[in-house]
Amino acid sequence: MTNSTISMIEKNSVSPSISSLKKVLSGIPMSLVEFFSLDMEEENTTQVVYKADELLSMSSGEVAFKLVGKAHPNRALAFLDETYPPGADTGEDMYSHEGEEAGMLIEGSLELTVGSEVFLLEPGDSYYFDSGKPHRFRNPGDKPARLISATTPANF
Repeated sequence: MTNSTISMIEKNSVSPSISSLKKVLSGIPMSLVEFFSLDMEEENTTQVVYKADELLSMSSGEVAFKLVGKAHPNRALAFLDETYPPGADTGEDMYSHEGEEAGMLIEGSLELTVGSEVFLLEPGDSYYFDSGKPHRFRNPGDKPARLISATTPANF
């Protein structure tokens, strides 16, 4: 594709063929589908409100997660509604990742371990920590624990 052809396309003085457009897009990491859906994305408004039945339900072992904003473009955080049945945990091994985590316990009790510190959360208690520190969650109680949390980056 010559510079003059690209210049004419930019000035809207010529409409490129599909094959020419493919050549132009090969220099940009973008497919034809992505290119033609850009206008549709701009026309469509981003969903703002998510009804309860629209949350993406996931589970990891016994722990259930509901993700808010599953289709939000360029989502920078994971906002979750988590349920830990009695005795459930995130695993014996502590894990860590880049980012931050915050949350508030809504129901039940939840044990949070960050590094060598262990905290027992009751309803209304909250936390905020650097996710690079090894951490895990466990429900030591006899009732389900419900946690509302946010994590960056959006690794869910």
